[in-house]
Amino acid sequence: MAAWAALPLAASLLWGAADFLGGAAGRRMPVLAVVLVSQAAGLVAVSAVAAVAERDGPSGRALAAGALAGAAGVVSAPCFYRALARGPMSVVAPIVATSALVPAAVGIATGERPGALALAGMAAAVAGVVLAAREPGAGGRIPLPTVALALAATLFLGLQLVFLGEAADAGAPLWGVVAARATSVAVLGALALQRRPHLDRNAVRAVVPIGLLDTGANASFAVAAGHGDLATAAVLGSLFPVVTVGIAHLRLGERLAGWQAVGAGLAVGGALVVVGATA
Repeated sequence: MAAWAALPLAASLLWGAADFLGGAAGRRMPVLAVVLVSQAAGLVAVSAVAAVAERDGPSGRALAAGALAGAAGVVSAPCFYRALARGPMSVVAPIVATSALVPAAVGIATGERPGALALAGMAAAVAGVVLAAREPGAGGRIPLPTVALALAATLFLGLQLVFLGEAADAGAPLWGVVAARATSVAVLGALALQRRPHLDRNAVRAVVPIGLLDTGANASFAVAAGHGDLATAAVLGSLFPVVTVGIAHLRLGERLAGWQAVGAGLAVGGALVVVGATA
Protein backbone atom coordinates (compact mmCIF):
# COMPACT_ATOMS: atom_id res chain seq x y z
CA MET A 1 0.00 0.00 0.00
CA ALA A 2 2.89 2.37 0.72
CA ALA A 3 4.02 1.99 -2.90
CA TRP A 4 0.47 2.81 -4.05
CA ALA A 5 0.62 6.06 -2.05
CA ALA A 6 3.33 7.28 -4.44
CA LEU A 7 0.66 7.86 -7.08
CA PRO A 8 -1.47 10.48 -5.27
CA LEU A 9 1.69 12.05 -3.87
CA ALA A 10 3.02 12.30 -7.43
CA ALA A 11 -0.30 13.93 -8.37
CA SER A 12 0.31 16.56 -5.68
CA LEU A 13 3.78 17.31 -7.04
CA LEU A 14 2.51 17.62 -10.61
CA TRP A 15 -0.52 19.73 -9.67
CA GLY A 16 1.64 22.00 -7.54
CA ALA A 17 4.14 22.57 -10.35
CA ALA A 18 1.33 23.14 -12.87
CA ASP A 19 -0.33 25.70 -10.59
CA PHE A 20 2.94 27.59 -10.18
CA LEU A 21 3.58 27.71 -13.94
CA GLY A 22 -0.07 28.46 -14.66
CA GLY A 23 -0.03 31.43 -12.31
CA ALA A 24 3.00 32.84 -14.12
CA ALA A 25 1.46 32.24 -17.55
CA GLY A 26 -1.78 33.90 -16.47
CA ARG A 27 0.13 37.16 -16.06
CA ARG A 28 1.25 37.10 -19.73
CA MET A 29 -1.87 35.91 -21.54
CA PRO A 30 -5.63 35.56 -20.94
CA VAL A 31 -6.58 32.88 -18.43
CA LEU A 32 -9.03 31.32 -20.91
CA ALA A 33 -6.21 30.90 -23.43
CA VAL A 34 -3.91 29.39 -20.80
CA VAL A 35 -6.51 26.86 -19.68
CA LEU A 36 -7.67 25.96 -23.21
CA VAL A 37 -4.19 25.41 -24.67
CA SER A 38 -2.95 23.50 -21.63
CA GLN A 39 -6.03 21.27 -21.56
CA ALA A 40 -5.75 20.58 -25.30
CA ALA A 41 -2.09 19.61 -24.94
CA GLY A 42 -3.00 17.32 -22.06
CA LEU A 43 -5.80 15.76 -24.11
CA VAL A 44 -3.40 14.81 -26.91
CA ALA A 45 -0.88 13.33 -24.47
CA VAL A 46 -3.29 11.31 -22.33
CA SER A 47 -5.13 10.00 -25.41
CA ALA A 48 -1.89 8.54 -26.74
CA VAL A 49 -1.03 6.97 -23.37
CA ALA A 50 -4.54 5.56 -22.89
CA ALA A 51 -4.54 4.01 -26.36
CA VAL A 52 -1.43 2.02 -25.41
CA ALA A 53 -2.03 1.34 -21.71
CA GLU A 54 -5.75 0.56 -21.86
CA ARG A 55 -6.10 -1.18 -25.22
CA ASP A 56 -9.44 -2.78 -24.41
CA GLY A 57 -11.00 0.66 -24.51
CA PRO A 58 -13.35 2.31 -22.05
CA SER A 59 -16.82 1.34 -20.96
CA GLY A 60 -19.74 3.70 -21.26
CA ARG A 61 -19.66 4.11 -17.49
CA ALA A 62 -16.02 5.23 -17.54
CA LEU A 63 -16.61 7.73 -20.33
CA ALA A 64 -19.71 9.14 -18.62
CA ALA A 65 -17.85 9.54 -15.34
CA GLY A 66 -14.93 11.20 -17.13
CA ALA A 67 -17.27 13.59 -18.94
CA LEU A 68 -18.83 14.56 -15.61
CA ALA A 69 -15.34 15.15 -14.20
CA GLY A 70 -14.60 17.45 -17.13
CA ALA A 71 -17.86 19.33 -16.63
CA ALA A 72 -17.10 19.76 -12.93
CA GLY A 73 -13.65 21.09 -13.80
CA VAL A 74 -15.12 23.64 -16.21
CA VAL A 75 -17.23 24.98 -13.32
CA SER A 76 -14.58 24.87 -10.59
CA ALA A 77 -11.83 26.73 -12.46
CA PRO A 78 -13.83 29.90 -13.32
CA CYS A 79 -15.26 30.02 -9.80
CA PHE A 80 -11.77 29.74 -8.34
CA TYR A 81 -10.30 32.43 -10.60
CA ARG A 82 -13.20 34.81 -10.00
CA ALA A 83 -12.95 34.31 -6.25
CA LEU A 84 -9.22 35.07 -6.40
CA ALA A 85 -9.94 38.20 -8.44
CA ARG A 86 -12.53 39.47 -5.95
CA GLY A 87 -10.98 38.49 -2.64
CA PRO A 88 -7.59 37.94 -1.01
CA MET A 89 -5.83 34.68 -1.81
CA SER A 90 -5.12 34.30 1.90
CA VAL A 91 -8.82 33.61 2.41
CA VAL A 92 -9.82 32.01 -0.91
CA ALA A 93 -6.96 29.51 -1.28
CA PRO A 94 -7.39 27.83 2.13
CA ILE A 95 -11.12 27.39 1.42
CA VAL A 96 -10.46 25.70 -1.92
CA ALA A 97 -7.65 23.62 -0.39
CA THR A 98 -10.30 21.75 1.59
CA SER A 99 -11.74 20.28 -1.62
CA ALA A 100 -10.16 16.94 -0.63
CA LEU A 101 -12.87 16.61 2.01
CA VAL A 102 -15.49 16.05 -0.71
CA PRO A 103 -14.05 12.79 -2.15
CA ALA A 104 -12.92 11.78 1.34
CA ALA A 105 -16.49 12.10 2.61
CA VAL A 106 -17.85 10.23 -0.42
CA GLY A 107 -15.34 7.43 0.06
CA ILE A 108 -16.20 7.01 3.74
CA ALA A 109 -19.94 7.25 3.00
CA THR A 110 -19.65 4.45 0.44
CA GLY A 111 -17.98 2.05 2.84
CA GLU A 112 -14.29 2.91 2.99
CA ARG A 113 -12.99 2.61 6.54
CA PRO A 114 -9.57 4.18 7.10
CA GLY A 115 -8.11 3.37 10.50
CA ALA A 116 -7.97 5.85 13.37
CA LEU A 117 -4.29 6.63 12.72
CA ALA A 118 -4.95 7.23 9.02
CA LEU A 119 -7.86 9.53 9.84
CA ALA A 120 -5.68 11.50 12.24
CA GLY A 121 -3.03 11.84 9.53
CA MET A 122 -5.66 13.00 7.03
CA ALA A 123 -6.91 15.66 9.44
CA ALA A 124 -3.35 16.88 10.06
CA ALA A 125 -2.58 16.96 6.32
CA VAL A 126 -5.71 18.97 5.43
CA ALA A 127 -5.13 21.42 8.30
CA GLY A 128 -1.51 21.82 7.22
CA VAL A 129 -2.49 22.52 3.62
CA VAL A 130 -4.93 25.22 4.76
CA LEU A 131 -2.19 26.89 6.82
CA ALA A 132 0.43 26.63 4.09
CA ALA A 133 -1.90 28.06 1.44
CA ARG A 134 -2.59 31.17 3.50
CA GLU A 135 -0.65 34.20 2.29
CA PRO A 136 1.04 36.47 4.83
CA GLY A 137 -0.06 40.05 5.21
CA ALA A 138 -3.55 39.74 3.72
CA GLY A 139 -6.86 38.47 4.88
CA GLY A 140 -9.76 39.96 6.69
CA ARG A 141 -13.36 39.99 5.69
CA ILE A 142 -14.50 39.35 2.13
CA PRO A 143 -17.97 39.71 0.61
CA LEU A 144 -20.36 36.78 0.90
CA PRO A 145 -20.58 36.32 -2.92
CA THR A 146 -16.81 35.79 -3.01
CA VAL A 147 -17.06 33.19 -0.26
CA ALA A 148 -19.85 31.52 -2.26
CA LEU A 149 -17.60 31.38 -5.34
CA ALA A 150 -14.78 29.82 -3.30
CA LEU A 151 -17.15 27.24 -1.83
CA ALA A 152 -18.50 26.43 -5.30
CA ALA A 153 -14.93 25.93 -6.55
CA THR A 154 -14.27 23.67 -3.57
CA LEU A 155 -17.36 21.55 -4.20
CA PHE A 156 -16.86 21.11 -7.94
CA LEU A 157 -13.14 20.45 -7.64
CA GLY A 158 -13.96 17.76 -5.10
CA LEU A 159 -16.64 16.34 -7.42
CA GLN A 160 -14.12 16.26 -10.25
CA LEU A 161 -11.95 13.94 -8.16
CA VAL A 162 -14.96 11.83 -7.24
CA PHE A 163 -15.89 11.30 -10.90
CA LEU A 164 -12.29 10.48 -11.83
CA GLY A 165 -12.43 7.86 -9.08
CA GLU A 166 -15.66 6.51 -10.58
CA ALA A 167 -13.99 6.16 -13.98
CA ALA A 168 -11.17 4.27 -12.31
CA ASP A 169 -13.65 1.95 -10.61
CA ALA A 170 -15.11 1.27 -14.07
CA GLY A 171 -11.71 -0.10 -15.10
CA ALA A 172 -10.53 2.75 -17.34
CA PRO A 173 -8.89 5.53 -15.31
CA LEU A 174 -6.90 6.93 -18.24
CA TRP A 175 -9.87 6.90 -20.63
CA GLY A 176 -11.80 8.69 -17.90
CA VAL A 177 -9.18 11.45 -17.96
CA VAL A 178 -9.44 11.52 -21.78
CA ALA A 179 -13.19 12.03 -21.54
CA ALA A 180 -12.71 14.73 -18.90
CA ARG A 181 -10.20 16.60 -21.03
CA ALA A 182 -12.30 16.25 -24.19
CA THR A 183 -15.32 17.68 -22.38
CA SER A 184 -13.43 20.65 -20.94
CA VAL A 185 -11.68 21.40 -24.25
CA ALA A 186 -15.02 21.37 -26.08
CA VAL A 187 -16.61 23.78 -23.61
CA LEU A 188 -13.57 26.05 -23.36
CA GLY A 189 -13.17 26.01 -27.15
CA ALA A 190 -16.75 27.20 -27.57
CA LEU A 191 -16.07 30.04 -25.12
CA ALA A 192 -12.86 30.95 -26.95
CA LEU A 193 -14.75 31.20 -30.24
CA GLN A 194 -17.07 33.72 -28.63
CA ARG A 195 -14.46 35.76 -26.76
CA ARG A 196 -11.49 35.25 -29.11
CA PRO A 197 -8.68 35.74 -26.58
CA HIS A 198 -5.31 36.82 -27.97
CA LEU A 199 -2.93 33.90 -28.49
CA ASP A 200 0.79 34.60 -28.77
CA ARG A 201 2.68 31.71 -30.38
CA ASN A 202 5.65 31.90 -28.02
CA ALA A 203 3.36 32.10 -24.98
CA VAL A 204 1.35 29.14 -26.23
CA ARG A 205 4.47 26.98 -26.41
CA ALA A 206 5.23 27.90 -22.81
CA VAL A 207 1.76 26.78 -21.73
CA VAL A 208 1.99 23.26 -23.16
CA PRO A 209 4.06 21.89 -20.23
CA ILE A 210 1.37 23.10 -17.85
CA GLY A 211 -1.17 20.89 -19.58
CA LEU A 212 1.15 17.91 -19.50
CA LEU A 213 1.81 18.35 -15.77
CA ASP A 214 -1.86 18.87 -14.92
CA THR A 215 -3.05 15.95 -17.02
CA GLY A 216 -0.32 13.73 -15.59
CA ALA A 217 -1.56 14.64 -12.13
CA ASN A 218 -5.14 13.75 -13.05
CA ALA A 219 -4.02 10.44 -14.51
CA SER A 220 -1.92 9.61 -11.43
CA PHE A 221 -4.83 10.40 -9.15
CA ALA A 222 -7.30 8.41 -11.27
CA VAL A 223 -5.08 5.32 -11.28
CA ALA A 224 -4.53 5.68 -7.53
CA ALA A 225 -8.28 5.94 -6.91
CA GLY A 226 -8.78 2.71 -8.81
CA HIS A 227 -6.28 0.80 -6.69
CA GLY A 228 -6.91 2.17 -3.20
CA ASP A 229 -9.26 4.15 -1.00
CA LEU A 230 -10.69 7.28 -2.62
CA ALA A 231 -10.58 9.08 0.73
CA THR A 232 -6.89 8.36 1.24
CA ALA A 233 -5.98 9.20 -2.35
CA ALA A 234 -7.87 12.50 -2.13
CA VAL A 235 -6.05 13.66 0.99
CA LEU A 236 -2.60 12.66 -0.28
CA GLY A 237 -3.40 14.34 -3.60
CA SER A 238 -4.47 17.54 -1.85
CA LEU A 239 -0.92 18.54 -0.85
CA PHE A 240 -0.41 20.50 -4.08
CA PRO A 241 -0.73 23.98 -2.47
CA VAL A 242 2.26 23.11 -0.28
CA VAL A 243 4.23 22.26 -3.43
CA THR A 244 3.22 25.53 -5.11
CA VAL A 245 4.23 27.56 -2.05
CA GLY A 246 7.52 25.67 -1.83
CA ILE A 247 8.38 26.30 -5.50
CA ALA A 248 7.56 29.99 -5.11
CA HIS A 249 9.87 30.09 -2.11
CA LEU A 250 12.74 28.41 -3.97
CA ARG A 251 12.33 30.03 -7.40
CA LEU A 252 11.03 33.50 -6.53
CA GLY A 253 12.48 33.92 -3.07
CA GLU A 254 9.04 34.47 -1.56
CA ARG A 255 9.31 34.53 2.20
CA LEU A 256 7.33 31.96 4.17
CA ALA A 257 5.38 33.16 7.18
CA GLY A 258 5.77 31.15 10.36
CA TRP A 259 2.35 29.52 10.03
CA GLN A 260 3.12 28.55 6.42
CA ALA A 261 6.23 26.66 7.49
CA VAL A 262 4.27 25.01 10.31
CA GLY A 263 1.49 24.14 7.87
CA ALA A 264 3.90 22.62 5.36
CA GLY A 265 5.47 20.51 8.10
CA LEU A 266 2.07 19.45 9.38
CA ALA A 267 0.89 18.52 5.88
CA VAL A 268 3.98 16.46 5.12
CA GLY A 269 3.90 14.84 8.56
CA GLY A 270 0.22 14.00 8.18
CA ALA A 271 0.87 12.48 4.77
CA LEU A 272 3.66 10.32 6.18
CA VAL A 273 1.31 9.14 8.92
CA VAL A 274 -1.31 8.21 6.31
CA VAL A 275 1.26 6.33 4.24
CA GLY A 276 2.55 4.50 7.30
CA ALA A 277 -0.96 3.65 8.51
CA THR A 278 -1.93 2.20 5.14
CA ALA A 279 1.30 0.29 4.55
